Amino acid sequence: MTSPGVGRLNETALHAALKEWYAEPGDRLEAAVAGFVVDIVRGNRLIEIQTRGFAAMRRKLDRLLDGHEVRIVHPIPATKWIVKRPHAGSPASRRRSPKRGSVLDLFAELVSFPWLIDHPNFTIEVLMTEEEEVRRFDGKSWRRKGWSVVDRRLVDVTGGLVVEGPPDLLALLPEGLSQPFTTADLATAIARPRRLAQQMAYCLRECGVAEIAAKRGNALVYRLAG
Repeated sequence: MTSPGVGRLNETALHAALKEWYAEPGDRLEAAVAGFVVDIVRGNRLIEIQTRGFAAMRRKLDRLLDGHEVRIVHPIPATKWIVKRPHAGSPASRRRSPKRGSVLDLFAELVSFPWLIDHPNFTIEVLMTEEEEVRRFDGKSWRRKGWSVVDRRLVDVTGGLVVEGPPDLLALLPEGLSQPFTTADLATAIARPRRLAQQMAYCLRECGVAEIAAKRGNALVYRLAG
């Protein structure tokens, strides 16, 4: 059982800022519901700010969805600034990352429970953001040559959309995608890595809007259901 207040212990600046940005007068923050701490309680709606790691929410959602409306608010950085601090108290450098997030990045998290998109009490709100990623040199991260990410900060919310059911996921597919299609075809159409295309195909299949039509060599061939 999670006790009230535990949710704040490892809260990033991004999470705290989004909670403040999203909250309305009358909301209850960090409230205990059915043994869990919920970021925002608005009447019967429970709102969770989830910056990453949807898989960690599965047990919580299993407990809460039958009796409450649950909305996950998920930020995706359309623009990211890299802020580097070599040591505590030292001057920081700031540069714009060449990587730009897309609403399609939602699928990389949704693979944890794509079938829930069809649950009448479940919605996801994607917020496109501008954020700062704060890094500090500690020699631990081999991927970033010794620079570890120590925080994320909200600069602005620039847009977003609400996903309320499988048709909303279907609407995210690129126009002109030929059918049937492989994940290689989908990756080309969205100009993103094939790994993301595979995650998209899995989510669409699990929520019932796509199905496997055939196999081409080692590749699965998909078609949209109906």
